[in-house]
Amino acid sequence: MKLTKKRYLIGFTVVVVLLWGVRTAFPQIAEARNVEGETTAVEADSMAVESNAPVVAAVANVSQLKTDKKHKIYSVPSFKTCFPDTQSVQLAAAMKWGVKRVKNRDDAEKRKSELVYVGANPYVHIDKLYSSIPYLVPRAAVLLQDIGQAFFDSLYVKGINLHRPIVTSVLRTEADVTKLRRHNGNATENSCHLYGTTFDICYNRYETVQAPDGPERRAVRNDSLKYVLCEVLRDMREQGRCYIKYEVKQGCFHMTVR
Repeated sequence: MKLTKKRYLIGFTVVVVLLWGVRTAFPQIAEARNVEGETTAVEADSMAVESNAPVVAAVANVSQLKTDKKHKIYSVPSFKTCFPDTQSVQLAAAMKWGVKRVKNRDDAEKRKSELVYVGANPYVHIDKLYSSIPYLVPRAAVLLQDIGQAFFDSLYVKGINLHRPIVTSVLRTEADVTKLRRHNGNATENSCHLYGTTFDICYNRYETVQAPDGPERRAVRNDSLKYVLCEVLRDMREQGRCYIKYEVKQGCFHMTVR
């Protein structure tokens, strides 16, 4: 028998009607098929989530941050009141946690087993150093990194373009201090910087973090960044992790690990 278009349509219609009749008479067949298919899909999704758990968790966290309301900038009530720790207070902590005073650059080279290089920290920018070298005791190096990371986190949740704090002074040798005292009235002979426990972060300059392949990001007002940094440093100090002095003339936060 020749299969014509008319006969094909009639046969197709009959099959559809029969299937509809079976589905109507026995609905449990379709339900069982659907349940089986859904179970397979759930199992597959479960396996995918389990194998990519770290990635899934990271994406979930970022998505949550993006949907949350941006946090406000509060700063601190008073810079001098919140960061009042004097030289004597910081020196006691420096002598407790620091290394033996470093005499000069040659002496510093021999002491690297006691110190950590901080010049390549991803969260902070180390300024060009003239009177210090980028080394700290491990305890202080961890503090510096935690400050930088907390600053990044705080900028992110406030919806501010990422910037890196700038470190202007780190470990000083006795020779550095002698030279520095000739033109810096704040530099003391028994400086906390001699012990590798102390660093300065300026509050009036920041480095804008640019995307390698993206458009140039807009720099943010230094005042806004200063307020955010103050919040981070206040929290670190209140957690008992450091002593901080707000330096007006030098334009920096002078801090020592504790």
